Amino acid sequence: MNEPFRCGNVAIVGRPNVGKSTLLNALVDAHLSIVTPRAHTTRQRILGIANPAGGQIVYLDTPGLHREAKRAINRSLNRAVHAAIADADVAVQVVAAERWDDEDAAVYAALAERDIPRLLAVNKVDRVAAKEKLLPFVETLVRDRAWDEVFMVSAQRRIGLAELERAILVRLPGGEARYDAESYTDRSERFLAAELVREQLMRQLGEELPYATTVEIERFEDRADGLTEIAAVVWVEREGQKAIVIGAGGRRAKAIGSAARRAIEELLGRRVFLKLWVRVRAGWSDDEAALKQFGYE
Repeated sequence: MNEPFRCGNVAIVGRPNVGKSTLLNALVDAHLSIVTPRAHTTRQRILGIANPAGGQIVYLDTPGLHREAKRAINRSLNRAVHAAIADADVAVQVVAAERWDDEDAAVYAALAERDIPRLLAVNKVDRVAAKEKLLPFVETLVRDRAWDEVFMVSAQRRIGLAELERAILVRLPGGEARYDAESYTDRSERFLAAELVREQLMRQLGEELPYATTVEIERFEDRADGLTEIAAVVWVEREGQKAIVIGAGGRRAKAIGSAARRAIEELLGRRVFLKLWVRVRAGWSDDEAALKQFGYE
């Protein structure tokens, strides 16, 4: 008897900086969700599409769950997480090998409110020198919690991902594909370009300005000669932050723009002219109207 074609939503959840976005990118084989060493890099739910034999998997990458949602942006991120869980047919909780804390427990508590298959992906196992410690670590996690299966993975090195994908697919409901085989996301090129600019901001600014920036695309135009013109605004909250982004003689903004342009060209497969401006909007991260303007869910 032939297996039915399967299609459904899979929420990838976890506390900040456990490798959710790296896992999504590896599973869909595309640089879809931006990755930096900084926590809270992902700020919106990112949809990625994979088409393994016999099905279509719609992955929902999510921000890290914030236990203390004091600002509007933190509340927005938490809404994105809970919305993904509510829409999911299967959930994958990602944890870092050898670490489980109160934030991980809060993610599990959110998952436990839904009666759906739950898989545990213990990520970054390649970084564990004493592999014999992994089994006792996992035993402590499963003792009082219910996961359908546990997987040892390295999203960065693509270890264990085929097994994880098979386990996801067999737990999805039967149904037709929702997207064509060439699609890998429902996000627009405009959105992805803004994310690639923000990726460079977080990579190049380090700890100087980690979360006070966001990016808005004001113009995205494909010219007849094959060049794409993009005008992007980097929003900050204070004048001092603007000076940090621009840098001495504008050198830092130029470096950010150059790296972002190259990443966008690789994504789009065509030449790009990228112009960046840096502007101040005081307190944007705690302003619901500003968050809506900037596209936050």
